[in-house]
Amino acid sequence: MYDQRVLALVEVRGGERDWAEAEQVFERHGWPVIGHHPCGDGPLQGVLEPDPASRVYEVEVRLPGSLHNCEWGATRRAQKALRRARLEAYVRRAEPLVRDREMLTEWQVYDVSSPSIARFARLRQAARRSASRLGRYDTGVRVIGTQGEALGLARMPSASGGGAAPTTVWVRPLDGRWRGTVRFWPEEETARRIARVIGWSMAVGVAAVFAAGSSRGVRGLWVALAMLAGVATVRSGARLFREGRAAGAGMAVVAAGVALLLGLGPFHTAGRGWNKQQVLVALGIVAVVAGLWLLVRQWSWGEWAAWAVPLVASLAGATFLASGSVLHSLYADALSLSPGDLDVPPIWQVVSAVKLLTFLSLVLVLPAWWGFARHRHHSYAGTGEGFNAAIYVLLLIAILAGVSTLALHSAGQAADRTMAAAARGEDAPPYFGVEPKWVCVEPAEPAERLSGDGPRLDPKRPYLSFGVAQGTAVLWDRKAGEPLKLAARQVRLIPAESGAVCDGGG
Repeated sequence: MYDQRVLALVEVRGGERDWAEAEQVFERHGWPVIGHHPCGDGPLQGVLEPDPASRVYEVEVRLPGSLHNCEWGATRRAQKALRRARLEAYVRRAEPLVRDREMLTEWQVYDVSSPSIARFARLRQAARRSASRLGRYDTGVRVIGTQGEALGLARMPSASGGGAAPTTVWVRPLDGRWRGTVRFWPEEETARRIARVIGWSMAVGVAAVFAAGSSRGVRGLWVALAMLAGVATVRSGARLFREGRAAGAGMAVVAAGVALLLGLGPFHTAGRGWNKQQVLVALGIVAVVAGLWLLVRQWSWGEWAAWAVPLVASLAGATFLASGSVLHSLYADALSLSPGDLDVPPIWQVVSAVKLLTFLSLVLVLPAWWGFARHRHHSYAGTGEGFNAAIYVLLLIAILAGVSTLALHSAGQAADRTMAAAARGEDAPPYFGVEPKWVCVEPAEPAERLSGDGPRLDPKRPYLSFGVAQGTAVLWDRKAGEPLKLAARQVRLIPAESGAVCDGGG
C-alpha cells in the first residue's frame, strides 16, 4: 500500500553483480525500474563523471505518507534498503510524481424514448420527466466528463459489442459541478484544502470553549485566538476552489458557526456543554487514534514482527498477569498494609486491570506522535536501524514509567482520601472492591489475650474496617492514624452508623 510515487535517480557502484543485486532489491520492494544508464552517459552526460563500474537507475519509489516532504522519505527508504543489502548506492535525485485526478461531473444515462400515444401527451411527458429524475428509466450506464462528452459517451456502442449505438438516451448530472459556477482543484488537493478548513473551524470552537471556561484575565487571550482562527478559517475557505472564492468563504463561515454552536450553543446553556477538560480529552483521543493508525499502516510485516509484536506481547502479558493486584497492592502499601490484608473479589481485580490498561492508553501519545512524524516524513523518523532500536527501548521505558506513575497517583490519591475520611469520622470512598466500613469492635476474649499488630484496642471507639482476610480483621485506628490487625476469632465486628462513637460504649 502506498500513497506517493517518487522518481529517483539511484547510482549503484560495484559492477554487474552489485547491479543485479540492486535490481532484486527494487523488485522486492515493489519499486518499478523505468530504465538505467551508465554513469555519465545518455541523459547524464556532462552531469556526472563517467564511471564504467557505476550505473544509474531510474526507479519509481512508492511509499505511504503525505505529499509533503515525500522526496526526503523516498530517499531515506531507498538508501536504507540498499544499505541493508550492503551495496554502495547513492540517491542522486528524487522528484515526486504528482498524479492527482480532476473532479469531473458524473452523469447517469437514461432512456428518453416514449410510447406514441396522443392522448394526454403533455401530462404523460411531465410524468415521464419526473419519473426519469427519480431513476425510473435509468439504463444502468454511468459516464464521467463534461456535458458534451457525457452525451457522446452515453451514445457509444456497447463495449461488449452488443448492437448499434443507442440514440434514444440522455444524461442527467449527479452533482452540480457541470454548471461551472466554481472551478475545483484536483481531488486530493481539494481534500487537503477541506481538511484545513475543518481544522481551523475546530480551532475556533476549541478556543471559544476555553474562553468561556477561563477567568477574566485569560479570557481575552482565548477570544483573540478564536478570532484569529476564524480569520484563518475564512482565508482557507476562500482558497477552497480555483474560482468561486465567495462560495468557499461562505462554506468556511458555516463550518466555523457549527463549531461555535457545538461549543457554546444551546447544549452549553442547558448545562450539558463542553468544558476544557472534555475538549482536551477528546482532542487527545482523536490525536492518539489517528497517530497510531498512521504508524500501523506504514509498518511492513517485517517491522511488525521485529518491533510491534514483542512490545505488545510483553506489555500485554505483564499487564494482565500483574494488573489484577497492582493497584490494590499500591493502595495497601499507601495505608501501611500488605496486599494479603485486602480480600478483593476476582471481578474487581479484573476491573482494576482494565483501569491500568486505560493508564497505558494515555502514554500512547509517544508512538502516536511517531506515527505523525513518519507520515510527514520527518528526518528523525526515518533513520536507520540503530536509532529505531534506541527509540524502541526508550518507548518501552516511557510506557512502563508512565503507567507506573499513573498507577501510583491513583492508588496514593485513593489512600489519602480514605485516611482523610477516617480522620473526620466520615464514610470512606471505595476503591475497586475495597469498601471500608465503620464498625465497633467487641472483644470475645479479655484484652490482654488479644493477639494482633498495631495500637491497643479501645472498644469504646469505632474503627474503619477493611474486612477479614486470611483470618485477620484489618482495621484502621483514626486516632493513631495507623492500621490495627486482630485475629478474627477473638473479636466481633458490629456495624456502626458513623465514625463518631459506638452505641452503648461498645
